[in-house]
Amino acid sequence: MIKFTKMQGLGNDYVYIYCNNCNVNIDSISSLARFVSNRNFGIGSDGLILIGDSDIADFRMRMFNSDGSEAEMCGNGIRCVGKFVYDKGLTSKRKITIETLAGIKTLELHVKNNKVKLVTVDMGEPIFEPDIIPVIYDNKQKQLNIKVMDREFKLNCISVGNPHAVTEIKNLQEFQIEKYGPILENDKHFPKKANVEFIQVVDKHNIKMRVWERGAGETLACGTGACAVAVICCLNGLTEEKVNVELLGGKLEIEWNKENNHIYMTGPAETVFEGELNYGKD
Repeated sequence: MIKFTKMQGLGNDYVYIYCNNCNVNIDSISSLARFVSNRNFGIGSDGLILIGDSDIADFRMRMFNSDGSEAEMCGNGIRCVGKFVYDKGLTSKRKITIETLAGIKTLELHVKNNKVKLVTVDMGEPIFEPDIIPVIYDNKQKQLNIKVMDREFKLNCISVGNPHAVTEIKNLQEFQIEKYGPILENDKHFPKKANVEFIQVVDKHNIKMRVWERGAGETLACGTGACAVAVICCLNGLTEEKVNVELLGGKLEIEWNKENNHIYMTGPAETVFEGELNYGKD
C-alpha cells in the first residue's frame, strides 16, 4: 500500500508521495506516474511528485509529468512540497531548501493557524543561453518565428530550470490552444521539447496567461511558466519588475529582482485529500 497526498497550486494538481530515498527505478516510477495521473482509472492529476531526504538540502523532490517523463522543476509543485513537509511535521523551519534537477530552491513558508497557506519561492536566475535552455535559433535575433498551419508565432525563449517559449496572443480566451500547443511543444527547434506560454498583457502590472505544458498538455497553472512570462515581458518593456500573472486557476505574484537577478514567486498551496493506493496488486 502506498500512502499519497493529492495537492494543488492554482489547480495545477499532483499526487505527492514521501519515500525517504527518491532513487527509485525510473521505469517503474514513470509507470506509476501515468497510472496515478489518469483521471478515469487512477487518482487524477497533472503528474506525480516524490519527496525524500537530501544530502545537500533540507529535502529533495522529483517531478514526473502525466505522460511519465521526468521534468526538472515545477513551480506550483514545489510550493506544495513546502506545505507537505511543514504540515506533516517533517520540519519546523519556515525557510527551507529543496533539491531539484534545476538546482536547490529556497522556500519561505507563510503559516496561518499552524498550516502553510502561501509559499514564496526563490526560483533563481533566468537563463537565456540557447544551449542551456535548450533552443536552436535560425538567426542571431534570438527569437523564433514558427508557422503552424494558418498562423505564425513569434516566440521568446528562456529557461527557469526548464525550457519555455513565450508568445503574445490578441484574443487569449478564444485561442485554440489544443490546436497549436502540441505542435509548438514538439517543434524541431526545441531539443528537449518546450513549455509554451500564450499571453495577453493587460497593463504594466498584470498579465493573462494560458500554458501548454511539456508532457501534460494545457494545465490550469504553471509556476515556472509564470516566471518566464514575467521576465520576458519586463525585458521587452511591457511590464514592471513585479507583476500579477493571471492563469486559469488563479493568480501568482512574480517579481524579477534585477539587483540580484533572481525571480521570486508567491502563491497558494492546498491539500485536497489523502489516501492509500493499492498499486501493482490484484
